[in-house]
Amino acid sequence: MTTIEESSAARWRGVELGTRTVRYDESDAILYALAVGAPATDLDLVFEDRLRVLPTFALTLAQWAPDELGSRGGFDTRTAVHGSQSLEVRAPLPRAGELTLSAEVGEVWDKGRAAVFEVLVESEFFVATWSLFAPGAGGFGGERGPSAAPAPEGDPDRTTTLGTREDQAALYRLTGDRHHIHIDPEAAAHIGQPRPIMHGLCTLAAATIPLARAIGAHPADLTSLSGRFAAPAFPGDDHELRIWGESTDLQFDVRAGDNAVVSGARATFA
Repeated sequence: MTTIEESSAARWRGVELGTRTVRYDESDAILYALAVGAPATDLDLVFEDRLRVLPTFALTLAQWAPDELGSRGGFDTRTAVHGSQSLEVRAPLPRAGELTLSAEVGEVWDKGRAAVFEVLVESEFFVATWSLFAPGAGGFGGERGPSAAPAPEGDPDRTTTLGTREDQAALYRLTGDRHHIHIDPEAAAHIGQPRPIMHGLCTLAAATIPLARAIGAHPADLTSLSGRFAAPAFPGDDHELRIWGESTDLQFDVRAGDNAVVSGARATFA
């Protein structure tokens, strides 16, 4: 129950955001795979006759849920940013069909000058959690919530390059997130960036392809994924992917020069 001390941010805790049935076909899943960097030679990701759907495709199907919270006035959509993301895979996504998704607001953490909203989306195939950082919505006396995951100790077990294409953000927009900062230089300049930036979810998902290759797994065998978005990434840039772990449970980060783009990240594969 909301107390008198709680602000409008806290009252969103536990609010149901509704249920939706989303439909897609093989072309949607293939477009997504190409948008996150799958090469045309990976036929089981880009060819309908052999198609295995990337588990991270689920995040595009569920994007309506954080958008719904913003449209209801849960946070200021002009200033809120996507802080982190997690995905738990319950079953492989079908090649085409329809999924029923239900969404609700989880915890609302008080970070002082900001609040962090958790938006949970569930289906029989996955559970996805968005963490949205909303400046100016904190200070209501709530709990601060968990701290960011610490960086792995020691040098990475291996490093590789996560390359991106100049048209990658433009292509990824076609999967559903059409925010102008990913295509329009003027919109990017408005948030202090020199040019349009990559979608954080695109960068995080793109990392799972070389991660899987590093351990001899298939990207579609991903069973869980999490990561924090630490800094902008730009289409066309190459990034350093640092990996800790030798088995199917990996820690990793993505770096642009000396800056972490994705930090505190983890992925597991079947």
